[in-house]
Amino acid sequence: MTKLALITGASRGLGFALAEALAPEYHIIAVARTVGGLEDLDDRIKAKGGEATLAPMDICNRDAMAHLCRSIFDRWGPIALWAHTAIHAAPLTPAHHLDQKDWQKSLSINVDAMGHMIPFVAPLLGSEGQALFFDDPRGGQKFFGHYGTTKTAQIALARSWQAETENIGPKVHILAPKPLATATRARFFPGEDRSPLAAPRDEAARLLAELSL
Repeated sequence: MTKLALITGASRGLGFALAEALAPEYHIIAVARTVGGLEDLDDRIKAKGGEATLAPMDICNRDAMAHLCRSIFDRWGPIALWAHTAIHAAPLTPAHHLDQKDWQKSLSINVDAMGHMIPFVAPLLGSEGQALFFDDPRGGQKFFGHYGTTKTAQIALARSWQAETENIGPKVHILAPKPLATATRARFFPGEDRSPLAAPRDEAARLLAELSL
């Protein structure tokens, strides 16, 4: 049976690239809010001879995520891999100008969703599966109050889970991608020269090779 990979944040950027790279060895369960991006991913995966299950939903919707994880287990059983790339990148702003809507959205997507996703996905991974999280150490940098604070909290929770499961599984990886030519980075650095930045497809291949996936 083909191994299963759950990708949260699969419609663009690194998540899209990871999903494409993992197919067709893995059946991809692709989660994102952007239906068009998921459909593009499905086309790419089918072109490689792979298969994907598209799950257009908001990871912040606890009930929807619970239903998805239960449906995955009932249909296929355990999964081999979970890669979490979904993120909210609020605009840069001084700390004393934090926008409450962006602050709450950053907390909801970058932190709160982790509080139900890890408990829901962990049983699917069991002791043999692997979980991938992606660090971007912006915490404490000027103007990164929204993103840096919440991304740091997300990775802190992932590190706790990593330490807790070191001897019993699943294997939790905290990876550090190179600066990527993505829409997220373009929001932060709109005027930079993008030519030195890594393409998501190349970086996905590098990271997966490091993990021997």
